Amino acid sequence: MGRVVAEKQARTRSRKTERAQQTNPRPAVPEEAEGGRREQNKLEKRLRIRDAAAALFIEQGYAATTTRMIAERAGVAAGTLFLYADDKQDLMFLVFHDRLQAAVERQTRSLPRQGPLIDRLLHMFRGVFAMYAEAPALSAEFIKALPGSKGRNANEVNALTFSFIATLATLVREGKERGEVDPRVDALMAARNIFSLYFGSLLSWLMGLAPTMESALDPILRDALMLQMTGLVPRG
Repeated sequence: MGRVVAEKQARTRSRKTERAQQTNPRPAVPEEAEGGRREQNKLEKRLRIRDAAAALFIEQGYAATTTRMIAERAGVAAGTLFLYADDKQDLMFLVFHDRLQAAVERQTRSLPRQGPLIDRLLHMFRGVFAMYAEAPALSAEFIKALPGSKGRNANEVNALTFSFIATLATLVREGKERGEVDPRVDALMAARNIFSLYFGSLLSWLMGLAPTMESALDPILRDALMLQMTGLVPRG
């Protein structure tokens, strides 16, 4: 008897719940909000993968780290990893893209509005050198892989490089306005030359040819920039 009564009460509660749901239906989630959540989830996974890759590359070394190890550390399926990078090398580019972007933005915000062009250029380069100094061994792997690199994150790094060169060109134009640079100089061409000098100095440090980061910046890079400014042609 008690069982029959319990079943009737359960059916009654079920009917009441159904009527309540019909009267007060759960509001539909707007497509925009749903899309926003998906994008947020993608971003969070990207950050987990990036941070896991960075940690393992530094802890275990780049060569010893596998994509499976990164996926496990990030808490994602192995296949999910390749939605965010083409391969292990491209994962390294994912790590350095964000670090480079942050370093350049930080140096641009703190760039002195006045001062000699060479000092302003060295200000920009000093922040990038400092970023590479956080993990010199991994930075050396990255720099070796940089020329001719391919992959979705490598392409992002290349685009960031072009943007950085454009920033250097802006500094050269400002130098022209101050009378530090010959008005006939092509600012973008000069910026490309300046970037090459920076990259050579960076290599000299990461490959052990310059004893310290500071010496790679000054005097090595400073002297190279000064030579670029003064030129090789004898003055009359």
